[in-house]
Amino acid sequence: MKLKNTFIILVMVGVIVSCATNPFTGKKTMAIVPNSQLFPTAFAQYDQFLTENKVIKGTSDAAMVTRVGQKIAVAAERWLNANGYAGYLNDYKWEYNLVEDKAINAWCMPGGKIVVYTGILPIAKGETGLAAIMGHEVAHALANHGQQRMSAAYVQQGVAIAGNIAIKDEQSRNAFNQYYGIGSQVGVMLPFSRAHETEADKIGLYIMAIAGYNPDEAAELWKRMSTQSSGQAPPELLSTHPSNDSRIANLTSLAPKAKEEAAKFGVTSFR
Repeated sequence: MKLKNTFIILVMVGVIVSCATNPFTGKKTMAIVPNSQLFPTAFAQYDQFLTENKVIKGTSDAAMVTRVGQKIAVAAERWLNANGYAGYLNDYKWEYNLVEDKAINAWCMPGGKIVVYTGILPIAKGETGLAAIMGHEVAHALANHGQQRMSAAYVQQGVAIAGNIAIKDEQSRNAFNQYYGIGSQVGVMLPFSRAHETEADKIGLYIMAIAGYNPDEAAELWKRMSTQSSGQAPPELLSTHPSNDSRIANLTSLAPKAKEEAAKFGVTSFR
């Protein structure tokens, strides 16, 4: 019993003291793994990925990925500096690469390492659509969502271990593992992930607007994404992402606010 209580206390203390402030929301977020440890690992994984995949260089599409990425990074820094977070990006090492892959995907690792797959370019339909995609992916890195997901996974595992230590009866312990596994995933981890996606949609929309790209295009992009999925997406409750309809409605309602935010930086016309 003493060991169990000590373990639970250590988990809770770790969660409480290991927090960081999200500059875009002002909320405290879990940061059990600090960026000083996370970034070098992410950079190494990114470099390894590039050696194992075909990176497209010297094409107009590759140049577009770099151009959009640079504009998004500059816009993010402008926003952060204006809101009292000068130096927030000092440890970021921005890099933008187009990779040959039919997958409809793009991602940004913690610390600003970005990959866009060639398979997503037809859906982007140009630079503004690509800005909506990259703005969203960069937003995940800016808001430290990777750090938060890793921290949440540690807490999830820690509570599972504490439960197994505390419950001595094997039948009860098996029931706990079954229900806790499902309950923590559907009731906590999946909503946590969907909240991150919604947050990244908002941050990405604001950043793309400050970068001079029309935020109205984000909803249009997701309409095309929805058509591409052909209704094959799982129910929102069981998904890591909001439904396409929820996402489109949210982006449509946020676009005017993104334009208002961009106007604070003197950006009133968009491409």
